[in-house]
Amino acid sequence: MLVAVLADTHLRAGLERLPPPVLRALDAADVILHAGDVVSRAALAELSELAPVHAVSGNNDVELAGLLPPTRSVEIGGVRIGMVHDSGARAGRAGRMRRLFPDAGVVVFGHSHIPWDEEGVDGQLLFNPGSATQRRRQPVCTFGELELGGGRVLSHRIVAL
Repeated sequence: MLVAVLADTHLRAGLERLPPPVLRALDAADVILHAGDVVSRAALAELSELAPVHAVSGNNDVELAGLLPPTRSVEIGGVRIGMVHDSGARAGRAGRMRRLFPDAGVVVFGHSHIPWDEEGVDGQLLFNPGSATQRRRQPVCTFGELELGGGRVLSHRIVAL
């Protein structure tokens, strides 16, 4: 299963602000994960037209209040994935995410706009795709891709735009 991973897209309308490489990745994806700050119902609806979407609410998702949970746990390709928008400070993150999602092999988060692809406690993958639309202090915008199957993470990468 090919999974496109987004966070912090801050799309006030539809998907028109997403760069072409992101749109191509979304079109090829079997599943889309969005770790919060989608911002608009229109963007969430357009994402859902491309592939099944699992999303959590972010601090800017006022228009989506009540539609998205603050945390979510899903299974894709036999891999349990925990999702949250704000994982907190870097210090102590690995332990917090293991406690929040004890059964997850992968935790997807956002909020900081800082891409993150590192092993946490007991091999749990901590994965922040960064932002495909607002790089902030990062050198480039980014998104993420996961390939999952047979209960394993086959590959994971941050894609620089």
